[in-house]
Amino acid sequence: MYGALKDDLTKKLAAIRADGTYKNERVIATPQGALIRTSDGKEVVNFCANNYLGLSNHPAVVSGARAALDGRGYGLSSVRFICGTQDLHKKLEKAVAEFLGTEDCILFSSCFDANGGVFEPLLDEESAIITDSLNHASIIDGVRLCKAKRWIWKHGDLGDVEETDPDTGKTAKGLERCLKEAKDAKFRMIATDGVFSMDGDIADLAAICDLAEKYDALVMVDDSHATGFTGAKGRGTWEYRGVGGRVDIITTTFGKALGGASGGCVAARKEIVEYLRQKARPYLFSNTLAPSIVGGTLAALELLTKSTELRDRLEANTRRFREKMTAAGFDIRPGVHPIVPVMLYDEKLAHAMADRLLEKGVYVIGFSFPVVPRGKARIRVQISAAHTTEQIDAAVHAFAEAGKELGVLK
Repeated sequence: MYGALKDDLTKKLAAIRADGTYKNERVIATPQGALIRTSDGKEVVNFCANNYLGLSNHPAVVSGARAALDGRGYGLSSVRFICGTQDLHKKLEKAVAEFLGTEDCILFSSCFDANGGVFEPLLDEESAIITDSLNHASIIDGVRLCKAKRWIWKHGDLGDVEETDPDTGKTAKGLERCLKEAKDAKFRMIATDGVFSMDGDIADLAAICDLAEKYDALVMVDDSHATGFTGAKGRGTWEYRGVGGRVDIITTTFGKALGGASGGCVAARKEIVEYLRQKARPYLFSNTLAPSIVGGTLAALELLTKSTELRDRLEANTRRFREKMTAAGFDIRPGVHPIVPVMLYDEKLAHAMADRLLEKGVYVIGFSFPVVPRGKARIRVQISAAHTTEQIDAAVHAFAEAGKELGVLK
């Protein structure tokens, strides 16, 4: 049988390469940081990591991880309810809940697992999930595991509307229309990214919460690309939009701004967290989060609770890069988030541009289908607090050079 499968996979892989969407994995030979070295020895400035606050190799975070490794060991070899809960896990859950302004928190091995475990225990076939069309793959997969009826609203459209595309025949609905159609469900849950990872769009949580209260729905937000730096004190999208206490469930990751290792959580109302401890399958059947990750994340939260210096620096760096790239003539999606999509639209061009920039010392990646829709290829630049103004200016200069060489800029 494998011979037939091998032939099929070989043809599919060849088609992906011919389509210009094959994803090569570059290898780096240093710790994560603003300045890294690739396996061929080339030193480059990294503009495509989720290392928003520069904490991935921060001395305090490394020290916290090392102390937990020395004091609590390498791993637990168990799940939480058997013999895998340490004092550090409870300490981190309390710290995260306080940081995110929720009643309680439950840890998962990743935010992907958190999203995979949050819907199925809470919502049955008599319930409804209303989800944004551009939500992260982990939300999509989590919803698929749930028996609740599903509504998808057109990204950015919160109205009571329904439109049919004359070319495709597909129907798109606004959030309020979906909520009206789901009015007879036992429970209704609105699920959205706080920040959409490909575009840097920040969800309008104030308007979403207004609709949730109007139609008696729960609100769930994945804040993976916001926790630690969005909002005045970096608490996330809910702080940025001023909806503290109105969001029922926040899922997020420790693998981005909070040190960049792995791990995630559901921070929510206490009864929700308590029930997930009993029923969430990724929690019940996956190994406990490693002590070193817990210790490093605790150190990161301590840094961010004491000072907003890093998120303030990130904000300034983001503004500088966005302004200079716009002045250079690039088509970038407007916004304030450190995710800065440089729109190129053509798949092969996006990958060629990324390769050209690597030659110029700027490490970025071309994004193409299926990570983004066909015809929406781009380079997603991610700014960090660890970048210097000189590095940002040099990156813009490299983009301008490569853009002219490849015909993106005139």
